[in-house]
Amino acid sequence: MSFGSRCPLCAGPWVSPRLLPCLHSLCSPCLRRLGPLGEPGRGASRSALCPVCDAEVVLPPGGVSQLTPDYLALNRGGGAAAAGCDLCVDGVAARRCLTCGVDLCLFCCQAHRRQKKTASHAVTELENTKDSSHAGKPLYCPSHPTEQLKLFCEQCDQPVCQHCIVDRHRHHRCDFTSNVIHRHGDALRELLKSTQQHVGTVEGVLSQIDDMGSAVHSRTEAVATEICLFASGYVKAIEEHRDRLLKQLEDLKVQKENLLHLQKAQLQQLLLDMRTGVEFAEHLLMSGSDLEILITKGVVMSRLAKLNSVVYNTHPSVDDRIQFSPQERAGQCCGYEVFGAILNKVVDPARCTLHGEDLHSACQNQLTGFTLLFNNTRGERMRQGGEAVQVTITHKEKVDCSVKPTVCDNGDGTYHISYSPEEPGLYAVCVYVKGQHVKGSPFTLMVRSKFRKHQGVFHCCAFCSSGGQKAARCACGGTMPGGYQGCGHGHKGHPGSPHWSCCGQVKQSSECLGGPPSDTSQRSLLRTVAL
Repeated sequence: MSFGSRCPLCAGPWVSPRLLPCLHSLCSPCLRRLGPLGEPGRGASRSALCPVCDAEVVLPPGGVSQLTPDYLALNRGGGAAAAGCDLCVDGVAARRCLTCGVDLCLFCCQAHRRQKKTASHAVTELENTKDSSHAGKPLYCPSHPTEQLKLFCEQCDQPVCQHCIVDRHRHHRCDFTSNVIHRHGDALRELLKSTQQHVGTVEGVLSQIDDMGSAVHSRTEAVATEICLFASGYVKAIEEHRDRLLKQLEDLKVQKENLLHLQKAQLQQLLLDMRTGVEFAEHLLMSGSDLEILITKGVVMSRLAKLNSVVYNTHPSVDDRIQFSPQERAGQCCGYEVFGAILNKVVDPARCTLHGEDLHSACQNQLTGFTLLFNNTRGERMRQGGEAVQVTITHKEKVDCSVKPTVCDNGDGTYHISYSPEEPGLYAVCVYVKGQHVKGSPFTLMVRSKFRKHQGVFHCCAFCSSGGQKAARCACGGTMPGGYQGCGHGHKGHPGSPHWSCCGQVKQSSECLGGPPSDTSQRSLLRTVAL
């Protein structure tokens, strides 16, 4: 990643550059020409594609003006040429007055020290600052242009001026930027260190994928040779059988290479995003002033945290287990019984299925679960386990509310997933095999509140259980002649077995729902990728 002194879109000098969530900067005029960026949000967030990396970024409701200013870009833009003296026209700045915040040439610096009002000001060499053009210069408040940003509001997580404290941040906890920069800078460094470790891991996985691709290719060629030697002893029927086997082998090779290519492309994009984040964070900590770090650290930490939370496989998604069995019966070919088949023990996530009575519903604090059935690329049942299965169960409305499931490999191609939800509500359940959704994943899970105690009596009918009261009612809606509202024996709508008089449920362990539960399950638009 390069940090240039010009806008990457218009190639012109920076004009009020703003920082996107993907850590790429653009001029404000260029941002306003990007469709949705140029229109007011009207209270709702919008998405746009970054023209540099094509990443989808969420824009603030207020539009371009609400994006984080990129003061580092201004520093890069001004650092190409020597800065001029702020007091005279022809002088080249050599020193800076730390009290006034102005750049001075040698002549003006001597005059600055001879004047009574400025004789006591502290002056330093420009090369002692982080950037000879902009670092150390005061930054002014957007709301109060004459006031410098010298304070930091902990509640709003942004630099403020003295007028802001009296106005909008009156009751907020604020402190000087020099007092809080160490704590916030250390937090950013810790997140940067974690991201750097992920970069090394992703690079290692990509290397493994390249090695595995070569192994798959070599193994495929070896199996093709075996097939040709075996088929050479037959005439037309065997030759046709050989061609059919080679076609199956080629399809298998393409499928494995596609899976590897898919995983490689995903990891390459993740690695590119991580490198972008690492390079920007390193550049910010190395070249940015304290105030610039505080202004920019929010969007940087948000981006790095998002990258660190991405789940990825630390091993290649497929292996080179391709075998040829010459003793395997292969049916008829041109009227001849032929032998020889490719043994493919590759699980196909798109053909794996989920089973269970309570697949879409569960009860609060009650252990339940479902079963995952493995199938290969032909839809045939697999009889061995050993594959990595990932399951996530997250609440759709409550943030940071999830259920930690337990995955049990039965060793026969089935996996039992058990869990016990602590909070009621709608959950999104995702089941992954080799990084892909299985058939039916993701799906919605409704977790109901704890069992409600039955208010009635477990009996054959409401009339009996109520002691013959006319006003007794049953949830099945049945009535009896003679003005009785409750149900009797054998009438239309009667469950046909003993049931609870309050809700009509026929099982003693059932919940008291007062009626049949409504089906609130919804299907997600996400689908399993089928190669």
